[in-house]
Amino acid sequence: MELERVRRLEGLFAEHAQAVRAYALRRIDPSTADDIVSEVFVVAFRRLEEVPDEPLPWLLATARRVLANHRRAASRREVLTAQLIALHARVWRDEITGEPELLEALARLGERDREVLLLIAWEDLDPASAAAALGCSRATFAVRLHRARRRLAATMAQTKRERDITLQPTEATK
Repeated sequence: MELERVRRLEGLFAEHAQAVRAYALRRIDPSTADDIVSEVFVVAFRRLEEVPDEPLPWLLATARRVLANHRRAASRREVLTAQLIALHARVWRDEITGEPELLEALARLGERDREVLLLIAWEDLDPASAAAALGCSRATFAVRLHRARRRLAATMAQTKRERDITLQPTEATK
């Protein structure tokens, strides 16, 4: 029985560890991401009977909770904001080149809106799987996604307005 559990966990790890690590890397530094991945699979081993046939949304939901616990325990909200700015300059530019307004708008969004959008855009989950990863119904997720997209569009427009104002010559420079 124990050998079967170990083999199932090894299979889960082999198939999904990279996706869980990528998920964590988009939200935290690389060394902490490795710790998060380890903890996710410890939880998976403890709760192996609860892991569904389609394990990735469950694993991502677990990773989300582990990350939240890590943040609370370490009181790192300010550090996370600084890391997001660093990611904005380093990783996001690699992922989405030529869209500085989008990157800046994503950085300005609240964590909840960013999470909803990135589960679809970066993690390539369908809405049902993303809803499972967030632990909500598909309908709730659809509402959150709609609102997040609306806020992203408004934030992008605000970012563009601010950039346009900054670039306009003043009377003194004419």
